[in-house]
Amino acid sequence: MNSYDLIIIGGGPIGLACGLEAKHNGLKYLILEKGCLVNSLYRYPSNMTFFSTSEKLEIGGIPFVSNNLKPTRPEALEYYRRAAVSNRLNICLEEKVLQVRRASETGDSYPEAITDAIRYEAITAKNRYIASNIIIATGFYDIPVLMNIPGEELPKVTHYYKEPHPYAMRKVVVVGANNSAVDAALETYRKGAEVTLVSRGPGIGERVKYWVKPDIENRIKEGSIKAYFNACLTRISPDEVEIHTPEGKLSIANDYVIAMTGYQPDFSFLKDAGIILSDDEMLQPAYNPETMESNLPHVYLAGVVCGGMNTHVWFIENSREHAVRIIKDIVARNRQRVKANEEAAHRI
Repeated sequence: MNSYDLIIIGGGPIGLACGLEAKHNGLKYLILEKGCLVNSLYRYPSNMTFFSTSEKLEIGGIPFVSNNLKPTRPEALEYYRRAAVSNRLNICLEEKVLQVRRASETGDSYPEAITDAIRYEAITAKNRYIASNIIIATGFYDIPVLMNIPGEELPKVTHYYKEPHPYAMRKVVVVGANNSAVDAALETYRKGAEVTLVSRGPGIGERVKYWVKPDIENRIKEGSIKAYFNACLTRISPDEVEIHTPEGKLSIANDYVIAMTGYQPDFSFLKDAGIILSDDEMLQPAYNPETMESNLPHVYLAGVVCGGMNTHVWFIENSREHAVRIIKDIVARNRQRVKANEEAAHRI
């Protein structure tokens, strides 16, 4: 039987941080990741540069040495890969957790010695894992926020941007005006694409990296990149797109749409597990900020998933401490349980 003190769902930087902290404290743990190691980070644009400095991306006290003031995606991949491999973290890759439920709901009969400690079952297509504690550190990068317009399902439309070369000499519409959209617009423009930027907001986003913002604004000002603000796409066809602007609707010829409309956590997974979500548009999951424990006992939340739809609250640099808070709480509870058992045995 696959029985653990702790199951960590998600093998991103925060999931790895939880694994390092669990190992340091002698817990029997397992990390389950549905894709490759740090899967979301791997899917970032090839040329992406982090806003944070390297020391703010460190986990488990492992130094992150970068050749640049702001580390790049390849450097981050190398760092987290080294952190996982050199510490021999116990991780199963390409094994998606389909469901988390209380072990008592399974209807199975477990040995007496195990049932005292078992709380939850994590179910994948390959296995069932039993654990006293669960950490959900699943991030938010796998489910894009859709525009919900006709033609969004066409193969010319993508919600993920990897590199600029495929868009050379093509007519490209980039939707959005924050970091991912601005990077896609500038990179494809510099590889010879005819770029049009469409954003619901009044201008380039305030969170855009300070060394990039003047670049995109100057390209728009000189007309190298066409921009429509306070605007939105209303229809996509194989050869053109329709844009609603303050001046009215217009149609332009188009080969590709890069829709950088944002992403969201897997709310269905959270709700199915029993996590309470706020009843407003943010859908923030319930948790104790001191311990990161959710409304379910011994089920913890870590990383950006804690923000619900507000995906700009938590980053690696300010959520890596979630690992410390969670493991501290688990260890303290384990000590209390051991003490209580010893006292009960002494009374007998």
